[in-house]
Amino acid sequence: MLRTALHNLLAHKGRLAMTFIAVCLGVAFVSGTLVFADSSAAAYRAAAAKSFDGVAVTVTPKDPPPGTPENQHADGLDDALVRKLAAVPGVAAVRPSADGMAVLSASDGTPLRAGSAWANLAASYAPGPDGRDSRYPLAEGRAPRDGGEIAVDIGTADAGRFHLGDMITLATDGPVMTKRLVGLVRTADSRVTAGGTLALFDLATAQKLFAAPGRYTRIDLTAAPGTAEAVLADRVTEMLPAERAEAVSATAQALQQSILLDTLTRGYTKIPMIFAAVALFIGSFLIINTFTMLVSRRVRDIALLRAIGASRRQVVGSVLAEAALLGLAASVTGFLLGLGIAAALPALLSTDEHPLPRGSLAIGPIPLIAALFVGVGVTMAAALVPSLRAARVAPLEAMRSAQQPPSASRSWIRGAAGTALLLLGAGMLVSLSGAEDASVDNLQSAMFGCALLGAALIVLAPLLAGPVIRLFGTLTGRFGVVGHLARQNALRDPRRTAATAAALMISTALVGGLAVLGESTSRALDRQAAAGLAADYTIGTLNSMNSIDPAAVQRVAAVPGVRTSSAVADSTLFVSGHVRQISGVDPATVGAVMKLDFVNGSLDDLGPGRIALSKTIAEAQGVRTGGQVNARIGRDQAFHKYTVVGVYQDNPVAGDALGARAEVQKHAFVPGAIQRILLRADATATEQALRAAVGNSPLLRVQDRAAFVAEAAGTVGNLLTLMYGLLVIGVVIAALGVVNTLAMSVSERTRELGMLRALGLDRSGVRRMVVLEALTIAAFGTLLGLVSALFGAWAVGALANGAIPQYTLTIPWGTLLLVCLLSLAAGALAALVPAQRAAAMRPLQATAQA
Repeated sequence: MLRTALHNLLAHKGRLAMTFIAVCLGVAFVSGTLVFADSSAAAYRAAAAKSFDGVAVTVTPKDPPPGTPENQHADGLDDALVRKLAAVPGVAAVRPSADGMAVLSASDGTPLRAGSAWANLAASYAPGPDGRDSRYPLAEGRAPRDGGEIAVDIGTADAGRFHLGDMITLATDGPVMTKRLVGLVRTADSRVTAGGTLALFDLATAQKLFAAPGRYTRIDLTAAPGTAEAVLADRVTEMLPAERAEAVSATAQALQQSILLDTLTRGYTKIPMIFAAVALFIGSFLIINTFTMLVSRRVRDIALLRAIGASRRQVVGSVLAEAALLGLAASVTGFLLGLGIAAALPALLSTDEHPLPRGSLAIGPIPLIAALFVGVGVTMAAALVPSLRAARVAPLEAMRSAQQPPSASRSWIRGAAGTALLLLGAGMLVSLSGAEDASVDNLQSAMFGCALLGAALIVLAPLLAGPVIRLFGTLTGRFGVVGHLARQNALRDPRRTAATAAALMISTALVGGLAVLGESTSRALDRQAAAGLAADYTIGTLNSMNSIDPAAVQRVAAVPGVRTSSAVADSTLFVSGHVRQISGVDPATVGAVMKLDFVNGSLDDLGPGRIALSKTIAEAQGVRTGGQVNARIGRDQAFHKYTVVGVYQDNPVAGDALGARAEVQKHAFVPGAIQRILLRADATATEQALRAAVGNSPLLRVQDRAAFVAEAAGTVGNLLTLMYGLLVIGVVIAALGVVNTLAMSVSERTRELGMLRALGLDRSGVRRMVVLEALTIAAFGTLLGLVSALFGAWAVGALANGAIPQYTLTIPWGTLLLVCLLSLAAGALAALVPAQRAAAMRPLQATAQA
C-alpha cells in the first residue's frame, strides 16, 4: 500500500502541484514570521550588547522625590564622585557623560523620526585618553568642540539628508537651536539602529542642556582585567550615596534595552502571522478539494484494491500516506521559502522613520517544528475526510462507470446542519444590534457568530450552487451553446464547485467585511474629531514628555488673526487600576476651542480637587456629577478624592477627563509643561505664521482643522493594508483551486470535448466554454462572500456604534467593485491553461480514449 501511495502521488503531479503550492504558502508565512521574530530579537540583543562594549558598570542618579525641580536630577553625579569612582579597586577607566533627548529637523524642515521620546537620543561626546569616544567612532569630520557644533550618526544623516557643514535645527525641551554639523559617527546602540536618531554635543553644552554645569546624567566604568562585572557593581554600590545614585551592570542594561525594543516592535510579527493563518485556512479547502477529486478519479482503482483484499484501514492509510508525503515535501520547500520571507521582511516593514535591525537569520527549532506541524498536520487533517470516503467504496463500485450523486438523505442532513448553523450564527449577530459598547464579551460573541455564519455558508454551498448558478444562466446564455455548456459543467458536481468557490468566498468575505468596517470607522472617527473640535488650529507636542516653551505660548497668542488661544496640559490619570488621559484646561477659554456636550454638570466649578469625566469613564466608575473618584495624576504617588463637577459626551479632543490646568501641571511628569495650544483664528492667521511663532520647532506639530480631523482616522490605514494583503493571498489560493478543478473537469470530459470538436465546435469555442465555467464558479464564490461580508459588517457595526456614537454603516462601493473584479479576473486567468489544454485536443484521439 505504501508503494501504491507513492505511485499515486507521482501519477498526479500536475494536480498535486496546486496543493503543494497552497501548503507551501502557509508554511512559508508561519516559519518566515517565526524566524523573522527570532532574528529581530537576536539583532536587538546583539546591538544592545555591542553598544555597551567596554562598559562594565553604569552609575545613574535615582529619581528624585515628587516636587524636586528637574535641574536637580543629576546633583548626585559630579566631578567629586567621578574621582571617587576612579579610586574603586577594579576600575580601569571612568567616563562621565550628560545624556538626554533632542529632536532634529530634517533638511526639508519636518521633524526627523520624532514619534517616540526614547528614540531621539542626545549625548555628550566624551573622549578618552586617546582623544576618542569608543562608543561613537568617527566616520567623517571631527567631534564637536563648542556650543555651536553638533555631530550625528550616519543613519540620522542619511534620513535627514544632512552633510558636513550644514546648519541643523533642533530642540531639546524648549527654545529652538541651530548648530553646525561637524562630524558623523557610527553607533551600535539598538535604540538608534531600530529607528532612532543620535545627536552629540561637547561635554559643556550637553551638561547645560541635560543636567547642570559640572553635573552628569551617567558615569560609565570600565573594569580592569580580571575583575568581574558583578563584583565591580557590588563595590561601586557600597560607596555610592544610596539616596542619590545607583549602579547597574552593562549586562543588565543591555537586557533592559533589548526587552524594551522587543516590546515596542512586537506588533511587526502579527500581520505576517495573520497572513499565515488565512493562507492555511483558505488553503485547506484547496487540499480537501484536491484529495476529494483524486479519490473520485480513483474510485475504480480503490474498489479493485478492496476486491483483492485491501482493508478499509489500508485504503485510509494509503490516502493519508499520500498527504503526509506531500505535506513533508511542502514543509521543507515552504520552510526554505520562509527563510527568504524572513530575510525580506525587515526591508518591507522598515521605513525611514522606523527602520528594523538587520542581521543574520536566527534559525531555532521552533520555526522548523512549526513548519512540519503546519505542513504535514494540516495536509493530513484536510485529507482525512476524503480518505474515510475512499474507505467506504465497495468492491462493486468497480462495475460502475459513472460517479454516483450524493444520496437524498445526505443532502437533507447537509441542509439541516447548514440551516441550523446559519440560524445560530445570524441570530447571534443580530442579537448584538442593541449592544452599547465593544466589550470583550461582545467582541467574542461577534467573532463566534461570524465563524458560525461562515461555516453555515460552507456547508450549504453545494445546495446553493444549483439555484445560484442557474440564476447566472441568463448571463452565460448570451454566449449561446457555449454558455449553456459552461453552466451545465459547473452544475455537474455541485460539491466540487462549492469547494472550489469556498476559497474565493472566504477571502471575499474577509476583505469585504474589513473594507466596510474600515470605511465606516474612518468616517465615524472623522465626524467624532470634527464634532469635538471648535478650534481652527492646533499646536501640539509629538509626545507627552515634550513641552511647549512658555514664551512660545505668548508669541502664538500675539499672532495677527488669533482670536482665542487656550493652552492645554496633558497628563495621565490613574483610576481603578487603569491609566486614562486627563487634559488640564482653563475653564474661561476652553469652551471656545472644544465642543463639549455635557450630559450633566459643567466646567463652572472646575478647580483644585475637582474634575470632569467623559461619559464612558463616568459609567465605568459608576459616578455622576457630585460624586467622587479615587485617583492620582501624573507622578503624584498619593491617591486623592476628586469631586466630579460634570460628565460630558466622549470627545477625543478633551480626552477621558478634564482638570484645572494648574493642578494637572503641578503633578505632571514634566511639571509646568504645556502640550497643546488650541486656537480660534480668522483667515489672516496662517499656518506659516504660527510655525514661525513657535520657532519652527521640530518638537511641535501645527495642524489646521482639516489635518487634525484626517489624522484622527489615520490608524485605519493599517486595517486597509491588512485587507489588501488578505485579498492577494485569498485570490492566489483561490486561483490555484480553480486551475485544479478545471484541469480535473477537462480530464473527465476528454471524450465529451472530442465529440464537441467533431460536431463542429472550434477551438475558440472550447476555450470560451472553459473560461465561462471558471467565471461562473468565481462569481458564485464572490456573491456568497459579499452577502456574508455585508451582513457581518452590519451586525458587528453595532459594537462600533456603541463605542463611537457617530458611527454609521458606510459601504465603499468602489472597493467592493474592485474586489469583485479581482475575483472574476482571478477565475478567468486561472482558466487559461486548462482552456488551452482542452482546445488543443484532437477530436479523433479524444473520442477514442476509454
